[in-house]
Amino acid sequence: MAADDPIIEVDNVTTAFDGHVIHRHLNLTVHRGEVLALIGGSGSGKTTLLRLLLGLEVPQSGTVKIFGHPLGRCAARDLERVRYRWGVLFQNGALFSALNVFDNIALPLRELKSVPADVIAPLVMLKLAQVGLKPDDALKRPAELSGGMVKRVSLARALILDPQLLFLDEPTAGLDPDSAKQFVKLLRKLRQELGLTVVMITHDVDTLFAVVDRVAVLADQHIIACGPLTQVARLPHPFVRNFFLGHLERCAEEDVKRFRLSLDDTSDDGGVPAVLREEQTAH
Repeated sequence: MAADDPIIEVDNVTTAFDGHVIHRHLNLTVHRGEVLALIGGSGSGKTTLLRLLLGLEVPQSGTVKIFGHPLGRCAARDLERVRYRWGVLFQNGALFSALNVFDNIALPLRELKSVPADVIAPLVMLKLAQVGLKPDDALKRPAELSGGMVKRVSLARALILDPQLLFLDEPTAGLDPDSAKQFVKLLRKLRQELGLTVVMITHDVDTLFAVVDRVAVLADQHIIACGPLTQVARLPHPFVRNFFLGHLERCAEEDVKRFRLSLDDTSDDGGVPAVLREEQTAH
């Protein structure tokens, strides 16, 4: 696949349950290497769309392709192979309470039996370090973790198979502002280091400003808009107006750039990112 080839193609999808239409003629394309956020009101069908993308639901009509493979129409073995190429971080973490951190992260490797047993421990510890956790955290139970740590462990498990595609369901939900900021900074770092394609459902405006390339708006049973944050935030649709209420002054392209720079690692020079210090010096 070339860099601009689509990773996800949703074509003219209609989804209905018990006669109730959730999506009607919905279209969405996600390109390799981008971070796309899906926003929409309660009951708009965001979770159902995510389930379609994960192959957990089948549309009434239309097609869903991941890595060029049509979900719902391919053989079970082919579907499993495609699933190994993506990772999922669920909203509540979905960690197994009876397992410690190490075993939660190692579970996909053990289920697949794709690597020798003696390789599992180094891989788990590597992922633990990648998400900013300490070796001692491996022995903790989920009940001993803070909300931010639960998210990081869940992210490590989602990354253990080195996926190309990452699905995130409300990645900062339930976190305090500082923990949410640190988690978003981690996502920015991992996206760059691992070259991930990311699709996330979120209602957190700061997350959009921090990391997203495009925003897709799900309303009125289909994607009413999909584009850069600076454009989508100014749509005259009632949901969009309400979603970005109080944030429009931050939506200029230069303001978004500055916000993202502010999340970068800072030195001792007043906590100002190096790029901003260069701008200040130039002026």
